Amino acid sequence: MATFTRSDELQGAEFLDADLRGARFVGADLSGAVMRGVDVAEVDIDAPWLLDGESSLRVNGVDVAPLVDAELNRRFPGRAERRAKDPDGLRAAWAVLERTWAATLERVATMPAGTVDLSVGGEWSFAQTLRHLVMATDTWLGRAILGLEQPYHPIGQPNAEYETDGNDRAVFATATPSYAEVLEVRAGRVAMVRDLLATVTSDELAAARRNPHDPDRPETTLSCLHVILEEEWEHHRYAVRDLDTIDAGSHA
Repeated sequence: MATFTRSDELQGAEFLDADLRGARFVGADLSGAVMRGVDVAEVDIDAPWLLDGESSLRVNGVDVAPLVDAELNRRFPGRAERRAKDPDGLRAAWAVLERTWAATLERVATMPAGTVDLSVGGEWSFAQTLRHLVMATDTWLGRAILGLEQPYHPIGQPNAEYETDGNDRAVFATATPSYAEVLEVRAGRVAMVRDLLATVTSDELAAARRNPHDPDRPETTLSCLHVILEEEWEHHRYAVRDLDTIDAGSHA
């Protein structure tokens, strides 16, 4: 099977009567792709940025992005509040998110030993997902909002392509932490967000911040909090998806 990695050789390529059955696209940029007369039975697309309000996905002439967003809001009560813009709304949004994760943690606790370390289809395990959310909080709360010089906890799970203008990657652990430690650190980061929201004001939400990945891109405290909420809901969706697969016994 041919593998194309970090390549732009296929940009603008045309596939005529090509058999792409079973092909897997991970981290690929398919923006502007045009498909005509294609068979898409059983196709599984996961594109979190599709719902950022600036993108569209047209199927048979219909922009399905708003429909997908509405269905996800139905499946995950409270998700629609992730774009709250005032202090009270953000506090309520975080409270329902905490309850949602608490229920998922309770579910995991009833599953067979080792479940938290299982990977489904090469995706992060449940424990790794929690570790990534630690890093996301450290990035967007610790660095962007609080301006900490070194905000990262060593158990954080960075993306493979993670880059900054410093040496942050060096702080991340090379050994795998215990699940108990992951839960403890994760709970601390959740509390950090809760504590910030408990006292944040409208003026503070409007305060200018530096984007931790692109210093020239303007951010505010509010936009940074929106990133945190988006990360939380997206990774909860991934986690529940994979837990369902594990429960069904088809995770290999």
